[in-house]
Amino acid sequence: MTEEPGFETRAIHAGQDPDPVTGAVVPPISLSTTFAQSAPGEHGGYEYSRSGNPTRRALEECVASLEGADHGLAFASGLAAEDALLRTLAPGAHVVLGHDAYGGTYRLIARVHGETGALQHTAANFTDDGALEGAWRENTAMVWFETPTNPKLDVIDIEAVAAFAHERGALCVVDNTFATPYLQNPIASGADVVVHSATKYLGGHSDVVGGFLAVTAGRDELTERLRFLQNAAGAVPGPLDCYLLLRGIKTLAVRMDRHGVNATAVAEMLRSHPAVERVMYPGNGGMVSFICKGGEDAAVGVAKRTQLFTLAESLGAVESLLCHPARMTHLSVVDSPLAVDPALIRLSVGLETIDDLLADLKQALDAG
Repeated sequence: MTEEPGFETRAIHAGQDPDPVTGAVVPPISLSTTFAQSAPGEHGGYEYSRSGNPTRRALEECVASLEGADHGLAFASGLAAEDALLRTLAPGAHVVLGHDAYGGTYRLIARVHGETGALQHTAANFTDDGALEGAWRENTAMVWFETPTNPKLDVIDIEAVAAFAHERGALCVVDNTFATPYLQNPIASGADVVVHSATKYLGGHSDVVGGFLAVTAGRDELTERLRFLQNAAGAVPGPLDCYLLLRGIKTLAVRMDRHGVNATAVAEMLRSHPAVERVMYPGNGGMVSFICKGGEDAAVGVAKRTQLFTLAESLGAVESLLCHPARMTHLSVVDSPLAVDPALIRLSVGLETIDDLLADLKQALDAG
């Protein structure tokens, strides 16, 4: 093939050639922790499974291909990936963080790295003109944001933010967990690093925890530092986790198509319901957020009454989930600039029969 294969083809084949020994079309799960050497220090690319593993390498090559990245690094969780990236910054560096972000990311930056004095941070609403410039400092080294944001689902102009950061010598980091590389390619828009909680849409089945960093071309020094930290700190996924992620990624495109169809129908129904004050849905993907009339009590009531939408943390899987961020995923940002409206409910719309999903939400809203 002279042209680059399409997305679906790469999701199924990138990094996953048939096994040269057996011909197996599914890459074997390499459970070995250690690998034989022909002489001291001479090996076939693998020596110890924390440092490198064939199943992990297949995952790293696959996701890097989907993101249009030169390099990919898999981690044991999304936060482990984020922690490694933050550790590449010099002590005392300043990070501008998107105003609407996952509570765990804020906690990691503000309380883990911030409370030791290792990092400083400022939250900024990237949808407001001048907000990024107002948050900038002489020691700003990184701009970090999600798009769509979590949980308000604001869409950020990646090209504009990346250009602003690069003009001032800073890195641009985009969390692409919600959109996935199927719907959005931040590196093509200028991002230096893409972050994923692979637990979500990449895995897609609520059965594996993982994280990922994809790094653009020309950032070789950053990549080498990240590989060092991946090995030295050791927060790597096991081979079975890598296999499960690879299996999930094979159906990412068809899943995202169905997530989008179902989420669009859910958003349309919510916009017409008298118990809903406002709906946030950017027009694609499987995430929908809405504000309940009646405040926090009304939102908590809806969360308790759904039957098909399971009240649970996480998102991005085949089953539909409902979350009350103010009390759940974003509890760590209470009383911070990232605090979430307690009347907000976040939906991860799954792949069930759409009429069943609509009926479940309607009964939960009607009973309020």
